[in-house]
Amino acid sequence: MSSATSPAAEILAAPTPARWVAAALAQWPELLIDHANCEKKAASTALALMFAYPEDRTLSVALARLAREELRHFEQVVRAMAGAQVAFARQRPGRYAHELRAALRTAEPGRKLDLLLVSALIEARSAERFALLAPRLPAPLDRLYADLGQSEARHFELYVGFAAAAAPAEWRPRLEKLAAREAELISAPERVLRFHSGPPPG
Repeated sequence: MSSATSPAAEILAAPTPARWVAAALAQWPELLIDHANCEKKAASTALALMFAYPEDRTLSVALARLAREELRHFEQVVRAMAGAQVAFARQRPGRYAHELRAALRTAEPGRKLDLLLVSALIEARSAERFALLAPRLPAPLDRLYADLGQSEARHFELYVGFAAAAAPAEWRPRLEKLAAREAELISAPERVLRFHSGPPPG
């Protein structure tokens, strides 16, 4: 796993490349647009898991809270965009989540475990990148990203906790396999900047 010092390093297999950080700081208005979309997607992921596994009451209640928090984050990002005079725009989906989900198993109970672990990895990557960007962004984005980074750290810990409870003997080796794929995706160069993209070519 990554040797970075952030809590997300517990489950990430590689740190974010420095070229991605530099590009994100140079294009932070564009990054905000994708960030807003990511918060909506995070809420929809939590809701989808609730519908997929309604018999797991404890998971459903936790995900209901998480979905509400993600939607509050979306509202915060939209307000930040308005304050910075950044217009909302439609975007084509990036490859990250699509290709990460392609690694999911299709049969249960493996699929449930994989969904929890992939969600944990996405949240952990978000937490890591918030921590990298927050000290370098202008106010008030610096404070917003610092606060969001703490929330995302709680979110990935929640998903990991449910994964460990669901498959005590399997979750860690499966996490390592999925984390290796996630590391490939954030390390491979991409021409279009996204919150979860790889670095620009260089």
